[in-house]
Amino acid sequence: MASDISIIIPVYNRPAELKELLQSLEDQSEKNFDVIVVDDGSEQKSEMVVTKYLKQLNVHYFYKENSGPGESRNFGCEHSDASFFVFFDSDCIIPPDYIENLKKVVHGLQAFGGPDREHPSFSPIQKAISYSMTSFFTTGGIRGHKKSMEKFHPRSFNMGYSREVYEKTGGFSKLRFGEDIDLSIRIVEYGFKTKLIQECFVYHKRRTDFSKFFKQVFNSGIARINLYKRHPASLKLVHFFPAAFVVYQFLSIPHALYHRDFWVIWPTIIYLVLILFDASIRSKNPWIGVLSVWASFVQLIGYGLGFIKGFVKRIILKQSEFHAFDKTFYD
Repeated sequence: MASDISIIIPVYNRPAELKELLQSLEDQSEKNFDVIVVDDGSEQKSEMVVTKYLKQLNVHYFYKENSGPGESRNFGCEHSDASFFVFFDSDCIIPPDYIENLKKVVHGLQAFGGPDREHPSFSPIQKAISYSMTSFFTTGGIRGHKKSMEKFHPRSFNMGYSREVYEKTGGFSKLRFGEDIDLSIRIVEYGFKTKLIQECFVYHKRRTDFSKFFKQVFNSGIARINLYKRHPASLKLVHFFPAAFVVYQFLSIPHALYHRDFWVIWPTIIYLVLILFDASIRSKNPWIGVLSVWASFVQLIGYGLGFIKGFVKRIILKQSEFHAFDKTFYD
């Protein structure tokens, strides 16, 4: 008997993280679902990890040539008989009542997404990065909150949709970055409704060091311009903030050093101090507060530089769609 829900997981060179994810799925209070793991051309294959869960889970493993996470998710849909698909990134841990909470509302649901939270086992750097990706001071409150500043667009680390949505939209595009927002916009354009389910949250590890985090957000900045070219209405004022931050630092820091006029950098200092206090209070850990300042700085600089590069190449020079660090998407 086919399951109503297929959980689809693209993975690339992350067998250890996949093991944690599969373990959290084994621990689900609701057991009626299947799992499809799509290994996207990994050098470190995950087949042995999946094999260890064959008795505990209704899990299937596929290995394919690398094509990016979006097309790997579509591959999983094509190999599923379920009426509803749920997508997790391989660096997620799923709370034990996730599927139980989803089953309460899944009938009649067209598309949904859930928020992400920190897990107590996360390293201080992971907690700092999590703060920078969810804080009002850095993202403007647009990621998975009820009072979001824009229409809710599910993100692929924790989202799902019906088979009807997949068949009408064609699933994820070939974009390697921003492919989830592109799909979410198309879902709405096709007349389907998206829903934020707060109870269906995940623990999302994100990147494990600041170098990898920089690459991620740099690509995200480029992706925002690529998305603008596909969906002009998707570009909001808040998306310009990191680029403005980069320009301000580029102008203010040399000015302060050359002219000994340090008042010009006080807005940046005040802003970072606010992040320090907010992150320290939220985490109840001053060290995580300090790391959150650096994580937020890396996020704003990385995203802003990517945004500027995308703006110059795609809007000013009118070049075709592009991205950077494509071989390290999963890193």
